[in-house]
Amino acid sequence: MTTNHTTTPPATALIPMPAPAARIATTAGAAVALAGTFLAWTWTDQFPGNLTVTGYPGGLQVLTLISAALTLVLTLSGYGIRGLRWLTPGGTNSPVRLLALGTFGTTAYAIGAITYDLGGVVNLEPGAWVSGIGSLIAVIAAHGLPTDQPLHDTGTTTTGWQRFRNGLTAPPARRAAPLPAWAEILTIAVAFGIGLYIFAYGVDTDYTELFIGFLITAAFAFTALNRAGLISRLTALTTKHRNITLTAALVAAVCFPFTQQKEEYALIGANILIFATVALGLNVVVGLAGLLDLGYVAFLGVGAYAAALVSGSTMSAIGVEFPFWAAVLTGAGASLVFGVLIGAPTLRLRGDYLAIVTLGFGEIFRLTVNNLNGNSGPDLTNGSQGIPSIPDLNLFGIDFGLKHDIGGFTLGRSANYYLLMLVFTAVVVLVFRRSGESRIGRAWVAIREDETAATAMGINAFRLKLLAFALGATLAGLAGTVQSHVNYTVTPEQYQFAGSVPPNSAFLLAAVILGGMGTLSGPLVGAALLYLIPAKLQFMQDYQLFLFGVALILLMRLRPEGLVADRRKQLEFHETDQLDVPEPRKSDDVDAGIAKAGA
Repeated sequence: MTTNHTTTPPATALIPMPAPAARIATTAGAAVALAGTFLAWTWTDQFPGNLTVTGYPGGLQVLTLISAALTLVLTLSGYGIRGLRWLTPGGTNSPVRLLALGTFGTTAYAIGAITYDLGGVVNLEPGAWVSGIGSLIAVIAAHGLPTDQPLHDTGTTTTGWQRFRNGLTAPPARRAAPLPAWAEILTIAVAFGIGLYIFAYGVDTDYTELFIGFLITAAFAFTALNRAGLISRLTALTTKHRNITLTAALVAAVCFPFTQQKEEYALIGANILIFATVALGLNVVVGLAGLLDLGYVAFLGVGAYAAALVSGSTMSAIGVEFPFWAAVLTGAGASLVFGVLIGAPTLRLRGDYLAIVTLGFGEIFRLTVNNLNGNSGPDLTNGSQGIPSIPDLNLFGIDFGLKHDIGGFTLGRSANYYLLMLVFTAVVVLVFRRSGESRIGRAWVAIREDETAATAMGINAFRLKLLAFALGATLAGLAGTVQSHVNYTVTPEQYQFAGSVPPNSAFLLAAVILGGMGTLSGPLVGAALLYLIPAKLQFMQDYQLFLFGVALILLMRLRPEGLVADRRKQLEFHETDQLDVPEPRKSDDVDAGIAKAGA
């Protein structure tokens, strides 16, 4: 038997160009693009963002400046500059190409938007041409860099100038020295601070052009930093310090309403928390237990209607007013009961059959509350009119409908409900984390992977699936109690399988799949993206379902494990360590031929 020896292919560039020249040209192009942001891009302030000022970037210029600066930093890390190599443990060249593309994409979009809105390229000032040409040079030169190769420790010491003269793609890799504990904690805090700033900037964008440019820049920057290995390095730190990470995330979330000056932007944050919490509850059912639930939004509706009926609304058929804590228990308890009643007879089904039944339950709930109007059924939910005039909460003497001054900041109604919903989100996160790491959580994962094998090992699959269904329904009911007060009203149209306005079951399921099934932060990220993008781009409302489908198709092709994936999913979808098949010997071929002839 012979042994196959494989050799690593040489590093090649997409565009033939000496590596040192390509790196110099990339650096120069990014610097020129950055310098152009300090010049005027147009002569009139009719284009939003006022790009007429020289020496002070604004609007889309800021995004080009940030992207060009990141391109410069990662390009300089390829020279072996001490302190920058920590940012690129996975290589420098492919991240530089992505960032150069992002810089060019943002700049080209800005130039196109100015030309379209103002009516021709004559409205462009020299600054736009400088940044456009510089970013184009950076893109072309970055594609002349060799492809990243697996790095290894050579055991030799070379200077950055020697590596530059040799044309190496990156400095010889050395195992990064572990950071002190205080430095790791500081890194986590800084990372969440940057994340808060980026999210607040995206929510606070005032016009469509700026938000689209923000999406282009953020998408390319995140992909580049992930390709560079920085995201993996930060993930390792957050995994090591889980409690510190959760605390930093909570502090960053608490600071968000203090960064927003407009009530509508704080309302976006409150709705994102509501839907993210519901998506996290659905993640228990879909991500951990592997039960495809297409009618999950009905449990959100059950909690919202139950809380609305006991909220003291003048349109409530019951006519009672519970304290908020009692209303929360009522909504969560009603969702729990419905979860058990629906799950008990249906969870003996599997796969597509279970999905069809849960889809039917969601539609039955919507039709039922629509018919409880006193004509088709008992007068309980006011039919299609729903239950309006739900009063604002008053907890501990704080009226959530009024503005409050805290430390020089004014928090409006939406900010008040945002902070209240943040408490519920923290509770749901704690429940999800504890249950996922428990014996029950491991049993859910076993059922998800192979229910037959799990049953053979002594796991009571039906009981545990019913428990997951009930827990997910309860978490959705908790969020529904707050949603009813945030929206002032609950109507049947709010709880459909699919619609142009969330929440709906398709939106929640897409958030779980997009973010990453079975993870803690995945549904939070997915819900934030899927709610924020349509909320900022109003023209996308009519095409929301189409765009959801396109996003899921691209995700399945490029990153099937989701934006935030656990180790199990990464190994499942990206396993490449296959055994080499030995080449057949000539004697084997002869023996096979003789056997075939004899047959």
